[in-house]
Order: sequence, then structure tokens, then C-alpha cells
Amino acid sequence: MGAVLRELWVRATTVQPPLPTSSVVLVGVIALVIVWSPVGYRLVRHLVTMVHEAGHALVATLAGRSLRGIRLHSDTSGLTLSKGRPTGPGMVATLMAGYLAPSALGLLGAFVLGRGYAAGMLWTLVLACAVMLLLIRNLYGLWVVLATGVAVAVLSWLAPSAWLVWVATALVWALLLAAPRSVIELQLQRRRGRGAGSDVDQLARLTRVPAMLWVALFFVLCLAALVGGGWLLLAR
Repeated sequence: MGAVLRELWVRATTVQPPLPTSSVVLVGVIALVIVWSPVGYRLVRHLVTMVHEAGHALVATLAGRSLRGIRLHSDTSGLTLSKGRPTGPGMVATLMAGYLAPSALGLLGAFVLGRGYAAGMLWTLVLACAVMLLLIRNLYGLWVVLATGVAVAVLSWLAPSAWLVWVATALVWALLLAAPRSVIELQLQRRRGRGAGSDVDQLARLTRVPAMLWVALFFVLCLAALVGGGWLLLAR
């Protein structure tokens, strides 16, 4: 077991050479096509929802709330349950975290890739999935998190390091590009009358700031993260 852990540490801390700029652009274009296609976005949406709910859970814990669990559903929706004060800065921060989490993770991933740690980024994702398994409270969510963690772990263990750079770059682009689309999707659902319990509507009730302003804020921040993350990826 100790030898395996040492090997994992070596793999995670080994620096991989970055992709050429043209390859980074190519991966970004492919990710854009996938994210903005109906079928592709549905697949990416499962990952986005995982990160969204993990963001709620992390900030809820940091805010001192008692975390009760996470549920992921087959329609790509999710729910994070926590117990604590129903109002106040902690609840506001918890609600804000969801739609910003994919952008934040994508931006952090772009920074890590810029340092050459593609394998380290992927193994960190595996560790995050392992922790998230302890919080999942439904069978479908358990399957999604387990499948994601196992797939990334097997790939990170067996694939050549050059492949890992491609995979990590695609993952970062997907998160950065999907984040603003998820905000657009949120607003479209609200216009159809299906967003009464959404994060932004809950924030509106808590803060008396109109939900549309929260949507605009999330969209601007996600776009800023996309620009910043793209610059980090291309600046290498």
C-alpha cells in the first residue's frame, strides 16, 4: 500500500510539458462545440452539477452549517441539504457558491495546468470524488460520482503523461465554457416558470436584490473566469 501511495505521489507531482498554443485552441474549439450542442451539453452537465453541488457543500461547511448530504438526479439537477440559520451571510454565500463553482474550479485548473501539473489536477479530482461519495444520499448520484472517479483514476494511472495534458486541458475548457451556459439555462427555465426554487430566487428572497440581478452577476463572473482561464491556458 505504501508503494502504491508513493507511486501516486510521484505521478501527481511530476511536471508534464504543456500543449502547444495551437493544440490548446483546438481543444477549446472542440470543447465549445460539445458544450453548446444538446447531446454534448447533457453529458457535460452531469460534471457541472457535481461541481455545482460540491461548491454548495464546501461553502456551507466553511460557513459553519451542518451538511446533511447531496443528491444528483438523472435529469442533471441536484440538491445539497444543510442545516443552520435560514438567513444571514452564511446562507447567502452557500447559495452563491453553486453557479460560481464550475468557473472557480476551471480557473484554478487553468492555473495548475500552467504550472505543468495535469496529472496532479486529475488525481485531485479523484480525491474530491472519493470525499463526495461520503456525502451522496441517492443511488443515481452514487453511480455518477463513482463512475467519474473510477474513470479518471484509471485514465490517470494507465495513460501516458502526454494524454493526461490533453484530458486535463479539455476538462478545464469544458468547465469554463459550461459555466456561463448553465446560467443562461437557468434564466431560460425561470422565464418558463420553472425556476421558483432556484438559487437566484432564494437569494432574491434573502437579500431583496432582484433575481435577475443575481443572474446577471453570475453570468458576468462566469464570463470573467472564462476570459481569465483562457488567458492562463494560452499564455503557457
